[in-house]
Amino acid sequence: MQTAVAERFLPKPRPKWPLAAILVLLSLTGALFSLSRLRAAEKSVEEAAAMTVARYPYVSRSVEVSAGAAYGKLMEEAGVGGADAAGIFAAAEDVYDLSRIRAGRTIELTLARDTGKLRRLGYQIDSEETLYVTRDERAADGAGWVAERQPIPYEVSTRTVEGEITTSLYGAGLALGLDERAIIALADVFQWTVDFVLDVRQGDRFEMIYEERHLDGRYVMPGKIIAAKYVNEEGPHYAFYFKDSGGQEGYFDENGGSVQRVFLKTPAEFRYISSGFTTGLRYISAFNTSTGHRAVDYAAPTGTPVRTVGDGTVVFAGWGGAYGNKISIRHNSVYTTNYCHLSRILVRSGQQVSQGKTIGLVGSTGYSTGPHLHYEMVKNGTKINPLRETFPSTAPVPAADRESFLASIKPLLEQLDK
Repeated sequence: MQTAVAERFLPKPRPKWPLAAILVLLSLTGALFSLSRLRAAEKSVEEAAAMTVARYPYVSRSVEVSAGAAYGKLMEEAGVGGADAAGIFAAAEDVYDLSRIRAGRTIELTLARDTGKLRRLGYQIDSEETLYVTRDERAADGAGWVAERQPIPYEVSTRTVEGEITTSLYGAGLALGLDERAIIALADVFQWTVDFVLDVRQGDRFEMIYEERHLDGRYVMPGKIIAAKYVNEEGPHYAFYFKDSGGQEGYFDENGGSVQRVFLKTPAEFRYISSGFTTGLRYISAFNTSTGHRAVDYAAPTGTPVRTVGDGTVVFAGWGGAYGNKISIRHNSVYTTNYCHLSRILVRSGQQVSQGKTIGLVGSTGYSTGPHLHYEMVKNGTKINPLRETFPSTAPVPAADRESFLASIKPLLEQLDK
Protein backbone atom coordinates (compact mmCIF):
# COMPACT_ATOMS: atom_id res chain seq x y z
CA MET A 1 0.00 0.00 0.00
CA GLN A 2 2.75 2.42 0.74
CA THR A 3 4.31 1.85 -2.62
CA ALA A 4 0.97 2.42 -4.44
CA VAL A 5 0.39 5.71 -2.67
CA ALA A 6 3.84 6.93 -3.52
CA GLU A 7 3.41 6.13 -7.21
CA ARG A 8 0.13 8.07 -7.38
CA PHE A 9 1.88 11.38 -6.67
CA LEU A 10 4.81 10.99 -9.06
CA PRO A 11 4.83 13.66 -11.86
CA LYS A 12 3.75 12.57 -15.32
CA PRO A 13 6.59 12.37 -17.81
CA ARG A 14 6.74 15.42 -20.25
CA PRO A 15 6.60 14.68 -23.97
CA LYS A 16 9.97 15.07 -25.64
CA TRP A 17 9.93 17.72 -28.50
CA PRO A 18 12.28 17.13 -31.33
CA LEU A 19 15.08 19.78 -31.44
CA ALA A 20 14.16 20.67 -35.03
CA ALA A 21 10.59 21.51 -34.05
CA ILE A 22 11.81 23.80 -31.29
CA LEU A 23 14.10 25.64 -33.67
CA VAL A 24 11.28 26.08 -36.19
CA LEU A 25 8.97 27.42 -33.51
CA LEU A 26 11.59 29.89 -32.30
CA SER A 27 12.26 30.99 -35.88
CA LEU A 28 8.55 31.59 -36.56
CA THR A 29 8.19 33.54 -33.33
CA GLY A 30 11.17 35.76 -34.25
CA ALA A 31 9.85 36.32 -37.76
CA LEU A 32 6.44 37.31 -36.47
CA PHE A 33 8.08 39.70 -33.99
CA SER A 34 10.30 41.24 -36.68
CA LEU A 35 7.36 41.61 -39.06
CA SER A 36 5.38 43.31 -36.34
CA ARG A 37 8.25 45.70 -35.63
CA LEU A 38 8.73 46.39 -39.35
CA ARG A 39 5.06 47.22 -39.82
CA ALA A 40 5.18 49.46 -36.75
CA ALA A 41 8.27 51.21 -38.11
CA GLU A 42 6.67 51.67 -41.54
CA LYS A 43 3.58 53.08 -39.92
CA SER A 44 5.75 55.40 -37.81
CA VAL A 45 7.58 56.63 -40.93
CA GLU A 46 4.30 57.18 -42.77
CA GLU A 47 2.86 59.07 -39.81
CA ALA A 48 6.03 61.18 -39.51
CA ALA A 49 5.93 61.95 -43.24
CA ALA A 50 2.27 62.89 -43.06
CA MET A 51 2.97 65.07 -40.02
CA THR A 52 5.87 66.79 -41.86
CA VAL A 53 3.70 67.47 -44.91
CA ALA A 54 0.93 68.80 -42.67
CA ARG A 55 3.26 71.04 -40.69
CA TYR A 56 5.64 72.01 -43.51
CA PRO A 57 3.68 71.57 -46.75
CA TYR A 58 6.23 73.41 -48.92
CA VAL A 59 9.93 73.22 -49.69
CA SER A 60 12.11 75.96 -51.16
CA ARG A 61 14.71 75.80 -53.89
CA SER A 62 17.11 78.63 -54.77
CA VAL A 63 18.15 79.28 -58.36
CA GLU A 64 21.14 81.61 -58.72
CA VAL A 65 21.04 83.99 -61.66
CA SER A 66 24.39 83.68 -63.42
CA ALA A 67 25.86 86.22 -65.84
CA GLY A 68 24.07 86.12 -69.19
CA ALA A 69 21.45 83.65 -67.96
CA ALA A 70 17.92 84.03 -69.35
CA TYR A 71 14.74 83.46 -67.35
CA GLY A 72 13.45 80.67 -69.61
CA LYS A 73 16.70 78.72 -69.50
CA LEU A 74 16.96 79.03 -65.72
CA MET A 75 13.43 77.70 -65.30
CA GLU A 76 14.15 74.79 -67.62
CA GLU A 77 17.30 73.88 -65.69
CA ALA A 78 15.34 74.09 -62.43
CA GLY A 79 12.81 71.58 -63.73
CA VAL A 80 9.95 74.04 -64.08
CA GLY A 81 7.59 73.01 -66.86
CA GLY A 82 7.24 75.19 -69.93
CA ALA A 83 3.59 75.98 -69.27
CA ASP A 84 4.31 77.12 -65.69
CA ALA A 85 7.35 79.16 -66.75
CA ALA A 86 5.34 80.89 -69.48
CA GLY A 87 2.38 81.48 -67.18
CA ILE A 88 4.57 83.08 -64.51
CA PHE A 89 6.30 85.31 -67.08
CA ALA A 90 2.98 86.50 -68.52
CA ALA A 91 1.44 87.15 -65.10
CA ALA A 92 4.46 89.20 -63.98
CA GLU A 93 4.76 91.24 -67.17
CA ASP A 94 2.68 94.20 -65.96
CA VAL A 95 4.34 94.12 -62.53
CA TYR A 96 7.98 93.33 -63.35
CA ASP A 97 9.67 92.17 -66.54
CA LEU A 98 11.42 88.89 -65.69
CA SER A 99 13.65 89.24 -68.73
CA ARG A 100 15.45 91.93 -66.66
CA ILE A 101 16.61 89.62 -63.86
CA ARG A 102 20.12 90.52 -62.72
CA ALA A 103 23.19 88.33 -62.31
CA GLY A 104 24.14 87.61 -58.71
CA ARG A 105 20.56 87.52 -57.44
CA THR A 106 18.44 84.44 -56.80
CA ILE A 107 15.03 83.16 -57.79
CA GLU A 108 13.28 81.37 -54.94
CA LEU A 109 10.95 78.53 -55.97
CA THR A 110 8.38 77.18 -53.50
CA LEU A 111 7.07 73.67 -54.24
CA ALA A 112 4.51 71.36 -52.62
CA ARG A 113 6.42 68.85 -50.48
CA ASP A 114 4.20 65.90 -51.39
CA THR A 115 3.71 66.44 -55.14
CA GLY A 116 6.61 68.68 -56.15
CA LYS A 117 4.16 71.04 -57.83
CA LEU A 118 5.42 74.63 -58.13
CA ARG A 119 3.48 76.93 -55.83
CA ARG A 120 5.29 80.29 -55.98
CA LEU A 121 8.23 82.16 -57.50
CA GLY A 122 10.00 84.95 -55.60
CA TYR A 123 12.59 87.42 -56.89
CA GLN A 124 14.07 90.40 -55.06
CA ILE A 125 13.70 93.35 -57.44
CA ASP A 126 15.78 95.82 -55.44
CA SER A 127 16.52 96.77 -51.85
CA GLU A 128 12.88 97.71 -51.24
CA GLU A 129 10.64 95.17 -52.96
CA THR A 130 10.28 91.50 -53.85
CA LEU A 131 8.26 90.10 -56.74
CA TYR A 132 5.99 87.17 -55.89
CA VAL A 133 4.13 85.16 -58.53
CA THR A 134 1.73 82.69 -56.88
CA ARG A 135 -0.34 79.90 -58.41
CA ASP A 136 -4.04 80.76 -58.49
CA GLU A 137 -5.70 77.52 -57.41
CA ARG A 138 -9.12 78.97 -58.29
CA ALA A 139 -8.21 79.01 -61.98
CA ALA A 140 -9.03 76.04 -64.19
CA ASP A 141 -6.60 73.17 -63.51
CA GLY A 142 -4.68 75.51 -61.19
CA ALA A 143 -2.89 76.91 -64.24
CA GLY A 144 -3.43 80.60 -63.39
CA TRP A 145 -0.86 82.86 -61.73
CA VAL A 146 -1.08 86.11 -59.78
CA ALA A 147 1.85 88.56 -59.53
CA GLU A 148 2.46 91.28 -56.95
CA ARG A 149 5.28 93.39 -55.54
CA GLN A 150 5.67 93.35 -51.77
CA PRO A 151 7.89 95.52 -49.55
CA ILE A 152 10.72 93.67 -47.84
CA PRO A 153 9.82 93.31 -44.12
CA TYR A 154 12.94 94.82 -42.58
CA GLU A 155 13.34 95.24 -38.83
CA VAL A 156 14.35 98.89 -38.41
CA SER A 157 16.47 100.41 -35.65
CA THR A 158 17.72 103.99 -35.27
CA ARG A 159 21.35 105.04 -34.93
CA THR A 160 22.92 108.43 -34.21
CA VAL A 161 26.50 109.27 -35.22
CA GLU A 162 28.60 112.41 -35.25
CA GLY A 163 32.08 113.17 -36.48
CA GLU A 164 34.62 115.73 -37.56
CA ILE A 165 36.22 115.95 -40.98
CA THR A 166 39.99 115.75 -41.27
CA THR A 167 40.33 114.91 -44.97
CA SER A 168 36.91 114.18 -46.45
CA LEU A 169 33.36 113.28 -45.47
CA TYR A 170 33.93 109.79 -46.85
CA GLY A 171 37.08 109.28 -44.80
CA ALA A 172 35.45 110.62 -41.64
CA GLY A 173 32.50 108.28 -42.11
CA LEU A 174 34.69 105.23 -42.60
CA ALA A 175 36.68 106.16 -39.48
CA LEU A 176 33.40 105.95 -37.54
CA GLY A 177 32.71 102.50 -38.95
CA LEU A 178 29.80 103.69 -41.08
CA ASP A 179 28.45 101.70 -43.97
CA GLU A 180 29.66 103.59 -47.05
CA ARG A 181 26.06 103.65 -48.32
CA ALA A 182 25.10 105.73 -45.28
CA ILE A 183 27.94 108.16 -46.03
CA ILE A 184 26.77 108.53 -49.63
CA ALA A 185 23.18 109.06 -48.44
CA LEU A 186 24.33 111.88 -46.15
CA ALA A 187 26.22 113.52 -49.03
CA ASP A 188 23.11 113.19 -51.19
CA VAL A 189 20.94 114.95 -48.60
CA PHE A 190 23.25 117.98 -48.58
CA GLN A 191 24.34 117.85 -52.21
CA TRP A 192 22.38 121.01 -53.10
CA THR A 193 23.99 123.16 -50.39
CA VAL A 194 27.46 121.66 -49.86
CA ASP A 195 29.94 120.70 -52.59
CA PHE A 196 31.69 117.77 -50.96
CA VAL A 197 34.64 118.05 -53.34
CA LEU A 198 35.30 121.79 -53.20
CA ASP A 199 33.55 123.11 -50.07
CA VAL A 200 34.64 120.63 -47.40
CA ARG A 201 37.20 121.92 -44.92
CA GLN A 202 39.13 120.32 -42.09
CA GLY A 203 37.19 120.84 -38.87
CA ASP A 204 33.74 120.70 -40.48
CA ARG A 205 31.38 118.67 -38.31
CA PHE A 206 28.39 116.49 -39.07
CA GLU A 207 25.77 114.51 -37.21
CA MET A 208 22.98 112.32 -38.46
CA ILE A 209 20.14 110.20 -37.16
CA TYR A 210 19.37 107.39 -39.55
CA GLU A 211 17.78 103.98 -39.87
CA GLU A 212 19.56 100.63 -40.00
CA ARG A 213 17.74 97.71 -41.59
CA HIS A 214 17.91 94.13 -40.33
CA LEU A 215 16.49 90.88 -41.66
CA ASP A 216 16.29 87.73 -39.53
CA GLY A 217 18.41 89.45 -36.90
CA ARG A 218 21.24 90.34 -39.32
CA TYR A 219 22.23 93.85 -40.42
CA VAL A 220 21.50 94.33 -44.12
CA MET A 221 21.81 97.99 -45.06
CA PRO A 222 21.19 101.57 -43.95
CA GLY A 223 17.70 102.98 -44.33
CA LYS A 224 16.66 106.60 -44.77
CA ILE A 225 18.26 109.51 -42.98
CA ILE A 226 15.77 110.93 -40.47
CA ALA A 227 17.65 114.10 -39.56
CA ALA A 228 21.11 115.53 -40.22
CA LYS A 229 23.28 118.52 -39.43
CA TYR A 230 26.40 119.76 -41.22
CA VAL A 231 28.44 122.61 -39.77
CA ASN A 232 31.00 124.52 -41.84
CA GLU A 233 32.28 128.10 -42.02
CA GLU A 234 28.86 129.23 -43.27
CA GLY A 235 27.20 127.90 -40.12
CA PRO A 236 24.92 124.93 -39.45
CA HIS A 237 22.89 123.31 -42.24
CA TYR A 238 19.94 121.12 -41.25
CA ALA A 239 17.92 118.52 -43.10
CA PHE A 240 14.83 116.70 -41.79
CA TYR A 241 12.89 113.98 -43.57
CA PHE A 242 9.16 114.71 -43.78
CA LYS A 243 6.21 113.20 -45.60
CA ASP A 244 3.29 115.58 -45.99
CA SER A 245 -0.43 114.81 -45.86
CA GLY A 246 -0.51 114.47 -49.64
CA GLY A 247 2.12 111.73 -49.62
CA GLN A 248 4.96 113.90 -50.95
CA GLU A 249 8.26 113.35 -49.17
CA GLY A 250 11.58 115.13 -49.06
CA TYR A 251 14.17 116.88 -46.90
CA PHE A 252 13.58 120.30 -45.37
CA ASP A 253 15.52 122.71 -43.20
CA GLU A 254 14.52 123.78 -39.69
CA ASN A 255 12.13 126.38 -41.10
CA GLY A 256 10.36 124.04 -43.50
CA GLY A 257 12.20 125.18 -46.62
CA SER A 258 13.30 122.47 -49.05
CA VAL A 259 17.03 121.64 -48.97
CA GLN A 260 16.70 120.48 -52.57
CA ARG A 261 17.57 123.06 -55.21
CA VAL A 262 16.39 123.38 -58.77
CA PHE A 263 19.85 122.20 -59.86
CA LEU A 264 22.43 119.83 -58.43
CA LYS A 265 25.82 121.27 -57.51
CA THR A 266 27.75 119.00 -59.87
CA PRO A 267 26.79 116.75 -62.81
CA ALA A 268 29.29 113.95 -62.10
CA GLU A 269 31.66 112.47 -59.55
CA PHE A 270 35.05 113.95 -60.47
CA ARG A 271 38.69 113.98 -59.42
CA TYR A 272 39.32 117.69 -59.83
CA ILE A 273 38.37 120.68 -61.96
CA SER A 274 40.82 120.67 -64.84
CA SER A 275 39.63 123.98 -66.34
CA GLY A 276 37.49 126.66 -64.75
CA PHE A 277 35.13 129.21 -66.23
CA THR A 278 36.93 132.02 -68.15
CA THR A 279 35.75 134.75 -70.50
CA GLY A 280 39.07 135.32 -72.26
CA LEU A 281 40.72 133.22 -74.97
CA ARG A 282 43.06 130.38 -74.16
CA TYR A 283 45.48 128.59 -76.49
CA ILE A 284 45.16 124.82 -76.93
CA SER A 285 48.45 123.57 -78.42
CA ALA A 286 47.09 120.09 -79.23
CA PHE A 287 44.71 121.67 -81.75
CA ASN A 288 46.67 124.86 -82.46
CA THR A 289 43.68 127.04 -81.71
CA SER A 290 42.54 129.67 -79.25
CA THR A 291 39.09 129.56 -77.72
CA GLY A 292 37.12 130.82 -74.78
CA HIS A 293 36.09 128.49 -71.99
CA ARG A 294 32.72 129.52 -70.63
CA ALA A 295 32.30 126.18 -68.91
CA VAL A 296 33.68 124.01 -66.13
CA ASP A 297 35.75 120.93 -66.99
CA TYR A 298 35.46 118.05 -64.51
CA ALA A 299 38.31 115.54 -64.86
CA ALA A 300 36.99 112.00 -64.39
CA PRO A 301 37.75 108.51 -65.72
CA THR A 302 36.17 107.42 -69.01
CA GLY A 303 32.83 105.79 -68.30
CA THR A 304 31.99 107.85 -65.21
CA PRO A 305 28.21 108.42 -65.16
CA VAL A 306 27.04 111.93 -66.08
CA ARG A 307 23.72 113.03 -64.59
CA THR A 308 21.37 115.85 -65.46
CA VAL A 309 21.47 118.58 -62.84
CA GLY A 310 17.74 119.23 -63.10
CA ASP A 311 14.43 118.17 -64.61
CA GLY A 312 14.01 119.03 -68.25
CA THR A 313 13.74 118.02 -71.90
CA VAL A 314 16.61 116.77 -74.05
CA VAL A 315 16.78 119.23 -76.95
CA PHE A 316 19.94 117.80 -78.52
CA ALA A 317 21.72 114.44 -78.25
CA GLY A 318 24.35 113.66 -80.86
CA TRP A 319 27.62 114.72 -82.43
CA GLY A 320 28.48 118.32 -81.62
CA GLY A 321 31.64 118.82 -83.68
CA ALA A 322 34.38 120.21 -81.43
CA TYR A 323 32.19 119.28 -78.44
CA GLY A 324 32.23 115.62 -79.46
CA ASN A 325 29.23 113.69 -78.20
CA LYS A 326 26.98 116.35 -76.72
CA ILE A 327 23.70 116.54 -74.82
CA SER A 328 21.69 119.74 -74.26
CA ILE A 329 18.85 119.86 -71.76
CA ARG A 330 16.33 122.69 -71.55
CA HIS A 331 15.12 123.02 -67.96
CA ASN A 332 12.77 125.98 -68.32
CA SER A 333 12.51 129.30 -70.12
CA VAL A 334 15.65 130.53 -68.33
CA TYR A 335 18.16 127.67 -68.02
CA THR A 336 19.75 125.15 -70.41
CA THR A 337 22.72 122.89 -69.59
CA ASN A 338 25.21 121.23 -71.97
CA TYR A 339 27.26 118.07 -71.37
CA CYS A 340 30.12 117.48 -73.82
CA HIS A 341 32.97 115.12 -74.89
CA LEU A 342 30.91 112.11 -73.79
CA SER A 343 31.99 108.56 -74.61
CA ARG A 344 28.36 107.48 -74.75
CA ILE A 345 24.96 109.16 -74.99
CA LEU A 346 22.19 107.39 -73.06
CA VAL A 347 19.20 109.61 -73.92
CA ARG A 348 17.48 110.78 -77.09
CA SER A 349 16.29 114.14 -78.31
CA GLY A 350 12.81 114.98 -77.02
CA GLN A 351 13.10 112.73 -73.99
CA GLN A 352 11.91 114.01 -70.60
CA VAL A 353 14.53 113.55 -67.85
CA SER A 354 14.39 114.00 -64.10
CA GLN A 355 17.05 115.47 -61.84
CA GLY A 356 19.89 113.04 -61.17
CA LYS A 357 19.17 110.74 -64.12
CA THR A 358 22.27 109.29 -65.83
CA ILE A 359 22.25 110.71 -69.35
CA GLY A 360 25.72 109.76 -70.61
CA LEU A 361 29.25 108.66 -69.75
CA VAL A 362 32.43 110.72 -69.46
CA GLY A 363 34.73 110.47 -72.48
CA SER A 364 37.21 112.36 -74.62
CA THR A 365 35.47 112.89 -77.96
CA GLY A 366 35.80 115.99 -80.14
CA TYR A 367 38.42 118.61 -79.24
CA SER A 368 39.60 116.97 -76.04
CA THR A 369 43.03 116.04 -74.73
CA GLY A 370 41.84 113.61 -72.05
CA PRO A 371 38.74 112.17 -70.40
CA HIS A 372 36.64 114.87 -68.75
CA LEU A 373 33.16 116.40 -68.75
CA HIS A 374 32.83 119.83 -70.33
CA TYR A 375 29.80 121.29 -68.52
CA GLU A 376 28.03 124.47 -69.57
CA MET A 377 25.12 126.34 -68.05
CA VAL A 378 23.20 128.83 -70.20
CA LYS A 379 20.95 131.47 -68.59
CA ASN A 380 18.70 133.55 -70.83
CA GLY A 381 20.92 132.67 -73.79
CA THR A 382 24.22 133.56 -72.08
CA LYS A 383 26.76 131.06 -70.73
CA ILE A 384 27.30 131.62 -67.00
CA ASN A 385 29.58 130.20 -64.32
CA PRO A 386 27.48 127.47 -62.62
CA LEU A 387 29.74 127.58 -59.54
CA ARG A 388 28.78 131.21 -58.89
CA GLU A 389 25.05 130.92 -59.54
CA THR A 390 22.58 130.86 -56.61
CA PHE A 391 19.65 128.58 -57.32
CA PRO A 392 16.18 128.73 -55.79
CA SER A 393 14.81 125.93 -53.63
CA THR A 394 11.95 123.68 -54.62
CA ALA A 395 8.59 123.81 -52.82
CA PRO A 396 8.66 124.12 -49.00
CA VAL A 397 6.50 122.16 -46.55
CA PRO A 398 2.84 122.89 -47.47
CA ALA A 399 1.20 125.49 -45.23
CA ALA A 400 -1.39 122.95 -44.10
CA ASP A 401 1.38 120.65 -42.80
CA ARG A 402 3.71 123.25 -41.35
CA GLU A 403 2.52 122.89 -37.75
CA SER A 404 2.82 119.11 -37.95
CA PHE A 405 6.30 119.40 -39.47
CA LEU A 406 7.59 121.77 -36.77
CA ALA A 407 6.21 119.52 -34.03
CA SER A 408 7.81 116.41 -35.56
CA ILE A 409 11.28 117.93 -35.90
CA LYS A 410 11.40 119.62 -32.48
CA PRO A 411 12.87 116.62 -30.58
CA LEU A 412 15.21 115.88 -33.49
CA LEU A 413 16.47 119.46 -33.57
CA GLU A 414 17.06 119.35 -29.81
CA GLN A 415 19.03 116.13 -30.20
CA LEU A 416 21.20 117.54 -33.00
CA ASP A 417 21.90 120.72 -31.03
CA LYS A 418 22.57 119.15 -27.66
